[in-house]
Amino acid sequence: MSAAKVNRFHGKVALITGAARGIGAEVARAYVAEGGRVALVGLEPDRLAELATELGDAAAWWEADVRDGQAVRAAIDGAAGHFGRLDHVVANAGIASYGTVRQIDEAAFARVVDVNLNGVFRTAKYAIAHLERTKGYLLVVSSLAAFSNIAGLSSYSASKAGVEAMTISLKQEVAHLGVKVGLCHPSWIDTDIVRNAEADLPTFKAIRRRLPYPANTTTDVQTCAEQILRGLARRKSRVYVPRGVILANWGKALVNSPLTWPYVRLLTRKTVPALEAEVAALGRFHHAHTPITEKRP
Repeated sequence: MSAAKVNRFHGKVALITGAARGIGAEVARAYVAEGGRVALVGLEPDRLAELATELGDAAAWWEADVRDGQAVRAAIDGAAGHFGRLDHVVANAGIASYGTVRQIDEAAFARVVDVNLNGVFRTAKYAIAHLERTKGYLLVVSSLAAFSNIAGLSSYSASKAGVEAMTISLKQEVAHLGVKVGLCHPSWIDTDIVRNAEADLPTFKAIRRRLPYPANTTTDVQTCAEQILRGLARRKSRVYVPRGVILANWGKALVNSPLTWPYVRLLTRKTVPALEAEVAALGRFHHAHTPITEKRP
């Protein structure tokens, strides 16, 4: 790695939501390794404190639920005050729930939308003023699921498609301020969400094997973090992880067309009942390591 690349974030500060584990934690490690400082925002104080200790003086952490606008604003303002600036914001916090529309309870569906869509809205709303001062960059983590949907993940797909649409509008709204906005579309990344979904729901794992590339592959979290850092450094409009996800974006009209429906219908005829049976047997709509708190007033 060149010296220039090692120091490409020297003097810069990134705020990362969902920083306690998975993609967020790995992005934080990589950003600091390349000379930057990080504000870690999330729900798990023990994990956030451990990561901040690991990263030393280059990191500080704030506990905040992205469903709570006051907490999000306090964390963002606190981070900007602590570091003196915010150059990059990675709106990464996200969860997934199991179950078809007819099966999942209302609270579980609403929680996914509130975290994955409304949480990004709150993060962006309160970060824009700070990014305007630095002519900074906001990267919103959407998903392959924004344009490639799977039965049993309707809440996740809806939230990620919604956040893509909102982010495209936001990009237009803040361009005159000198703030750049981008979207990240990871496919399946080797994180708790994917590992636990495959452990909890064998049918989900079997479905993935039958899907076309890149939906049938899993990318390691380090590669994902590197692609995100590349996006931050270049202020990219789109970041695809792996890069082949761009094919799903370009081909979404075909994927959702009558031409492919016979195959989808054949695939789901048996897998949807099997998924519903597995979720019912599981007795919960989220994986065991999802950080869930009651929404604050």
